Amino acid sequence: MKAALGLIETIGLGTAITALDAAAKTADIIFIGHEKVIGAGKSVSVTVQIAGEVAAVQAAVESGVLAAERVGRVISHRVIPRPHEEVDMLLAKFSNNISKEIKKEEDHEKMKEE
Repeated sequence: MKAALGLIETIGLGTAITALDAAAKTADIIFIGHEKVIGAGKSVSVTVQIAGEVAAVQAAVESGVLAAERVGRVISHRVIPRPHEEVDMLLAKFSNNISKEIKKEEDHEKMKEE
């Protein structure tokens, strides 16, 4: 991945959705996926995974964390610029699904224009 990977880990789904909403409104990023972990801090944590250009992901994560902290609890957040190829392999199934969804949306938009 030549882009950056951004992670925001929150307590609860509502807080995670708030973080993702703010992140997506702030910069041109792609939502890769999410992971739910039961038992983090005796609660359910949700980690939101985003990708894009390094500066865009940094801005999106900062904005997402600020928004999420207003409504809930953020456990951690991290931006990994240009992650190693091995990390890409872990995220490949998510990005393939995203690529398919983007292609579907582009095809749908083309059909609307015709």
